[in-house]
Amino acid sequence: MMTDNIGKNKEVYLPIIRCGNREFRDIQGIVFDKDGTLEDSRAFWYDRAIARIQAIESQIPGLESLLTKTFGIGANSLNPAGLMAVGSRRDNHIAAAGCIASTGRDWLTAMAIAKVAFQAADEKVPPRFNPLYPQCLEVIRYLHAAGLQLAILSSDTTARVEQFVKENHLLNYIKIARGCDRGLSKPDPLLLQETCQALGTAVDKTLMVGDTRADWEMAKQAKSAAAIAISWQPETHQDLQLADVVIRELTAISVISF
Repeated sequence: MMTDNIGKNKEVYLPIIRCGNREFRDIQGIVFDKDGTLEDSRAFWYDRAIARIQAIESQIPGLESLLTKTFGIGANSLNPAGLMAVGSRRDNHIAAAGCIASTGRDWLTAMAIAKVAFQAADEKVPPRFNPLYPQCLEVIRYLHAAGLQLAILSSDTTARVEQFVKENHLLNYIKIARGCDRGLSKPDPLLLQETCQALGTAVDKTLMVGDTRADWEMAKQAKSAAAIAISWQPETHQDLQLADVVIRELTAISVISF
């Protein structure tokens, strides 16, 4: 009987996670963004954006400048806070259709033209293997071994997130792999709340790690344990101040107590 009482009253200690110069207690899990956080896919999405613009321009000349600004395309790079870097495929599709509709075409026609252009861009710039950022696999293995529940929540499609997990040998470590192809897009907090529910963690005991404002705003609105910004590039941008802490590499995340 005494043994039963001891078992019932036994406290469960959750890890203390250090991220840069901050510590977060009683953490059950971590949700990672994919592109720009774990995967260096900047070149791929830049090429895909250019292909989309070219496909639309071939049908409706004169939209290149507007589309370039709309997608957030800079000089040979993507604006890290721009639509192409932050938005889902659906977000980009609707924005492209808006540009097309500005020429006087009706909405359904604009949506159809954008859809065909996106499909043409998919064929011209098909999915390809993009490298993980340094030490990502090792850190994910380490966090999993520490007993943390891990998930990926991306603005990409769920199919591509699942493919990413498989290609990078993460199946044994990532419990939930989810994209934004079910009608919701970042920073809707419901995305993170549903991901945590599937992960089996409380939102307020889960860290969100991402490289864009949409990730941090989603974490804040969902009331997660913290919004962690990862910025692999040396440059900084104003949006970084929205996060609770900024790290420059994934190895800045460590477990310091159980």
